[in-house]
Amino acid sequence: MSGNHAIIFFDGVCNLCNGFVQFVIARDPEGYFQFASLQSEAAKPYLERCNISGEQLASVVLFENGKCYTQSTAALRILKKLPGSWKLFYAGIVLPAFLRNATYNFIARNRYRWFGKQESCWLPSPELKSRFL
Repeated sequence: MSGNHAIIFFDGVCNLCNGFVQFVIARDPEGYFQFASLQSEAAKPYLERCNISGEQLASVVLFENGKCYTQSTAALRILKKLPGSWKLFYAGIVLPAFLRNATYNFIARNRYRWFGKQESCWLPSPELKSRFL
């Protein structure tokens, strides 16, 4: 994978996660981000390379420049790459990770209850299929 792209791995059955992917797609006209569900075969080699186990799959994972980022760090790095004022949220990186991740984990633990869950992974439209692994 070249430095011209990063991959976002997300929970494919989570409505909040699918909404976040659609949010990123709408604000990433250059196509910097590619996507795959955490549950997919395409994700396995990346997750293994980064020593990410099944217990950590409640997190969005960003694979960028050969490194994996999870939880709030992944979310903030994704927002940093989007055009416009979204990159201002990256200022939150100065907060200690344990504080950022406590908030992230609270939302992650409740995501199905608050936002619901799909029976199967979301499938991209034919126009977006090239952005998915």
